[in-house]
Amino acid sequence: MQETHLTQLGQQTETPRRPENAVLERVPNPQLGVTYLTRFVAPEFTSLCPVTGQPDFAHLVIDYVPGDWLIESKSLKLYLASFRNHGAFHEDCTVAIGRRFFETAEAKWLRIGGYWYPRGGIPIDVFWQSGAPPEGLWLPDQGVAPYRGRG
Repeated sequence: MQETHLTQLGQQTETPRRPENAVLERVPNPQLGVTYLTRFVAPEFTSLCPVTGQPDFAHLVIDYVPGDWLIESKSLKLYLASFRNHGAFHEDCTVAIGRRFFETAEAKWLRIGGYWYPRGGIPIDVFWQSGAPPEGLWLPDQGVAPYRGRG
């Protein structure tokens, strides 16, 4: 297993101003050879509308099956926070986060659900996955209700 050098965990770290400047870090998976699901939930994700500049809000759920690596959670938090000043449509934010996470982790499988709060009275939910889930994987529901105030 490869060693990794963490630059953010245990350090005072400023939030990157843009997603492309954020460093998404990974650590070795201590459960190599075991197929299991890890879930990250970001219920207060924010980005900006690329047209109006107004804030957009989402509840993100990221499920993945690790390979050799796990995503380090502080670096994920900083990466997600870097979207606060980033203008992009819901679809672009959701899919870009899923793809970067998947590629960095070299995950066996990943899915992301972006449950966006209404803009103009219409909630937009965006889903992406890397392919079919591994056989035998317990895949729980993402637990986010259809929009009714998302309470």
